[in-house]
Amino acid sequence: MADTIEKDVTRGGQFLVKETKSEDIFTPEDFSEEQLMMKQMVKEFVDKEIWPNKNRFENKDYAFTEECMKKAGELGLLGVAVPEEYGGLGMGFVSTMLVCDYISGATGSFSTAFGAHTGIGTMPITLYGTEEQKQKYVPKLASGEWFGAYCLTEPGAGSDANSGKTKAVLSEDGTHYKITGQKMWISNAGFCSVFIVFARIGDDKNITGFIVENDPSNGISMNEEEHKLGIRASSTRQVFFSDTKVPVENMLSERGNGFKIAMNALNVGRIKLGAACLDAQRRVTTGAVKYANERIQFNTAISNFGAIRSKIAEMATSCYAGESASYRAAKSVEDRIEARVAEGVSHQEAELKGVEEFAIECSILKVAISEDVQNCADEGIQIFGGMGFSEDTPMESAWRDARIARIYEGTNEINRMLSVGMLVKKAMKGHVDLLGPAMKVQEELMGIPDFNTPDYSELFAEEKEIIGKLKKVFLMVAGAAVQKYGPDLDSHQQLLMAASDILIEIYMAESVILRTEKLAKSKGQENVKEQIAMAQLYLYKAVDIVNSKGKEGIASFSEGDEQRMMLMGLKRFTKYTNLPNMVALRETIASKLIEENEYCF
Repeated sequence: MADTIEKDVTRGGQFLVKETKSEDIFTPEDFSEEQLMMKQMVKEFVDKEIWPNKNRFENKDYAFTEECMKKAGELGLLGVAVPEEYGGLGMGFVSTMLVCDYISGATGSFSTAFGAHTGIGTMPITLYGTEEQKQKYVPKLASGEWFGAYCLTEPGAGSDANSGKTKAVLSEDGTHYKITGQKMWISNAGFCSVFIVFARIGDDKNITGFIVENDPSNGISMNEEEHKLGIRASSTRQVFFSDTKVPVENMLSERGNGFKIAMNALNVGRIKLGAACLDAQRRVTTGAVKYANERIQFNTAISNFGAIRSKIAEMATSCYAGESASYRAAKSVEDRIEARVAEGVSHQEAELKGVEEFAIECSILKVAISEDVQNCADEGIQIFGGMGFSEDTPMESAWRDARIARIYEGTNEINRMLSVGMLVKKAMKGHVDLLGPAMKVQEELMGIPDFNTPDYSELFAEEKEIIGKLKKVFLMVAGAAVQKYGPDLDSHQQLLMAASDILIEIYMAESVILRTEKLAKSKGQENVKEQIAMAQLYLYKAVDIVNSKGKEGIASFSEGDEQRMMLMGLKRFTKYTNLPNMVALRETIASKLIEENEYCF
């Protein structure tokens, strides 16, 4: 069974050592009729129910957030990923990503409430619960009759989630546990019906998960709502448990399995968080374009100024790249799930393993897109100028809401280190062959460079060759680092961060090149010249980042002849034969956006 799965479906992290063809990836242009209808429904919901009431979210109207969540439940949006037998729509992973994507166009407050409920509030029961637990809780969560929250973080246990002090003590008669402890930053706490709570039984090495109904008379109390920089109408409270009784049958999965539940929930949360930043970027970009077309200075619209056009082009490019990578990864996960189901594995187990397999890509997307949405909102403020700093325009709230995305679901620093660490572990287990390709790169460094000019007549011929070279940079840097530090590599965090930035740019740049190549094959190059320009622009910037981070990494662990050889290799692997005209590329992209008066890709 396992052999069949390995042959048919690419493994997580293999993008680094395995050539991917454009026809083998999924793109937003491949949405089915059903998915396009779902996309339209979500957009209409956001435009009708959320955007006209944006001020209510900014004024901390928590009751309105709950009201909108109930409406989302009535439309079936809360149950997209829930199997039909538990009251959901039972849609595939790509469709669940699509809903997360377009819900993000609402506000940070609502999309946070939505993501916390559908993801970490519902999913642990769906994936780890017993049949009785799923029948009891999931239909209510899928319909919006009940809302869920996730209690993991504690004052002393943030990134180190398994160090929580909350205790669960079995009663003398063995019928229930008494949970005592404090949880903080709990999204949806103010209106949730059920908590997923993590606590430690005795001196167990790992924490255990419990399903806890929200009953104030059962030793559950809360602080007032937190006052936050952004996501202001997302209910966020500290929750206290004092001898809270939980029936033994409400233990989630097995004793000591809580840390695994928490980590797998975060993997799903990370890839969906990446998607949940996309429509926010589209709407910020559209808002900036409209304002630039309307704002007159020096007797002309500011959209005619090169400095503004450059910003608009960069904003659109980062969003297009994020879309490309998100849906590529989502389909990889979906294919993995379907392959396991076809082999007789339960859907519950298949989904767990499918997402876990692509944990590296989940972390990559979380980091890349959460930073892109912040940069996009920042440039949106800049295009609006002084007005961008005012609460009368949507830019300042977009910037505030975007800031949290770099923190939750594991900080971007943690996720950067995780992505490289997980890849190294996969290599050690034989799941991804890094050693062979890394040795070939070392041999290439010792050899004589090929000075022949290759044929770049086909679209993206040079770009795809450059992607291959960027992969060699990662193999060179990471391979040498592993050789030098071995199991102590984890303690060299700045080196891991540099290597991770290289890994991120490889996946994002390759995704946008492959999507655009596929698009050009189906529609013709002349009809997608703006997308081609975005792909080329993104890659150019990626090469610069890889070059910079490569130098940083190499200098941190090498010296003398070894360092000189690796720096020469870095120069060779980040060199263009035909350097693209960045100004012309940005102009091509911006002209289309300004003409259409919106993000239009």
